[in-house]
Amino acid sequence: MGGGEHKEAVLVTLPMQEPHDAIERLQKKFPHLKITYRNVSWTKDRAQLEKEVDKELWKEATVLLTLSALPPKPSDAPLLDFIQLFSAGSNQLASHPIYTDTDIPIATASGVHGPQIAEWVIMTHLIHTHKYNQLYDAQKQHKWGSKDGSYRVSDSVGMRVGVLGYGSIGRQVGRVAKAMGMDVIAFTASPKDTPEKKKDVGYIVPGTGDPDGEIPSAWYSGLDKESLHNFLKQDIDLLLISVPLTKETTHFLSTEEFKVLSQNGKRPAYVTNIARGPIIDQPALIEALKDDTLAGASLDVTDPEPLPSDNELWDLENVIVTPHISGNGAAYVDRAFQILELQLEHKQKGEKYINVVNRKRGY
Repeated sequence: MGGGEHKEAVLVTLPMQEPHDAIERLQKKFPHLKITYRNVSWTKDRAQLEKEVDKELWKEATVLLTLSALPPKPSDAPLLDFIQLFSAGSNQLASHPIYTDTDIPIATASGVHGPQIAEWVIMTHLIHTHKYNQLYDAQKQHKWGSKDGSYRVSDSVGMRVGVLGYGSIGRQVGRVAKAMGMDVIAFTASPKDTPEKKKDVGYIVPGTGDPDGEIPSAWYSGLDKESLHNFLKQDIDLLLISVPLTKETTHFLSTEEFKVLSQNGKRPAYVTNIARGPIIDQPALIEALKDDTLAGASLDVTDPEPLPSDNELWDLENVIVTPHISGNGAAYVDRAFQILELQLEHKQKGEKYINVVNRKRGY
């Protein structure tokens, strides 16, 4: 890996205690690397982060693993030739000169979240379909509950899941949903009309996901309204929103889309958002939930965050709100370092990196 006079130096800057086991594993596998760890603040303040890393470390770094701490300007890190992000998104860097003025490959940790977010999606869907809140309330009141037949649930067999954004998370939701007897349809920004295009070429947690894109019974694509509406009108019971937030996807779903999805309220669908709050026009969502256009919603993301305490969403009976935690998993750190390990292997062999951000597209 990298001949010449410069020793390869990996700099890790993260807002957490040093994960000694992961660093040790990396050092063992790549003994010739110089690996330096810096625990930085959990802040979006760029100037603050820049101060927390010595200039010398930026100067010698050839590879950087970070959440949002970057060298102040490209010339501060003349040897830097690869950046691995600790997050699945890259929008926190979009205005940084290293993002805008260089072509240093930047890769995300997309793929690490798949299993735990998919479980959150299915869990909240089941809470809704199995009327679990009723049971929970009865337990708190020490009530054995009603035997009058009011507790009847619709199981998932034959339901249709529409996955808006068939990336690593959408693929694992698809895998679990299919195992429960559901039909899965997929939506992507660009057409996936060949077996090659349907493949997942990013990081996949072993034993999960849909590597070859074989699960969906149908694929849809296109960011224009007509294409989106064509997807939404396919008798969807559960709509999963898992697209990245871009200019095109801001307020992607509003009153019109909820009407199309639920056939003007004749077939109220359930909406789950694990992506970003602004993808949904939130006031329009609240209206659609109140007038029964939609059956309900699970929201791990809102607009804004934190959700103000006086927002109506908190009190709607058909809504589950969680504080952007669906991706928090005990395996996260380990998996993120597995990605770095894979990238270093690719670098050593002169192969292409995975999960590389397309700067034009924004993800």
